[in-house]
Amino acid sequence: MIQNISGKIIGICLLCGIYMSVSAQEADLKAAETAYASEHYDRAIELYESVLKSYGDSYELYYNLGNSYYKTGKIAHAILNYERALLIKPGDGDIRFNLEMAKQQTDKIEPLQEFFLKSWFRSVQNLIGVDSWATIGILCFILLICCLVLYFFSKWMRLKKIGFYWGIVLFIVVIFANIFAYNQKEELLNRNGAIVFSPTVTVKGSPDNSGTDLFVLHEGSKVFIKNSVGDWNEIMLEDGNVGWINKKDITVI
Repeated sequence: MIQNISGKIIGICLLCGIYMSVSAQEADLKAAETAYASEHYDRAIELYESVLKSYGDSYELYYNLGNSYYKTGKIAHAILNYERALLIKPGDGDIRFNLEMAKQQTDKIEPLQEFFLKSWFRSVQNLIGVDSWATIGILCFILLICCLVLYFFSKWMRLKKIGFYWGIVLFIVVIFANIFAYNQKEELLNRNGAIVFSPTVTVKGSPDNSGTDLFVLHEGSKVFIKNSVGDWNEIMLEDGNVGWINKKDITVI
């Protein structure tokens, strides 16, 4: 009897703790939104950063934080948060639009042209996020099993054909959904993109301050980390240029 009462008390306390946590998060978010609407952008930044630190990340938080930084003229911070929002929800048009607007105030780097099938593959992959692709993969796999049952056990030829052809389609969808989900999960876990946070950075030909000067990057430019040696990262730009930059000059997305 005493154990049952103790269990109920613990359960009630846990529920109360969860409720209070959610209520506090909602209150902080409301305060941040109010500060942004009132054009108190520095206060909004402070509140959004606090919510991220206390309750975890989400694409909405990164997006709103990026907007707040953009309003204060901190372009590198805005780009960083837009990029982080896109990792979570790559198909969001508003995030992409605002990111492109912010990029217009940084170095103009023309990406290398790539094979059209690769571009098409990436564009389809980025229509939705990793959780959505995983859900599609699971649902299509269940339907695939149903089609196989229909094909092998149905006595009517027409149903067998339906099960066969739809099974092929669903099998292809399952394969691609899993590939897309895997690629996006890898991008989330192994982040190799970074944003330059120093006003001006000279990219070196070797991981040393005495290395040959190759080219100059400015705050807000996006780079991809290829390798790391001590305090230096080997980076590559979207146009294919490669060099070395000090770790303190960039922030990983």
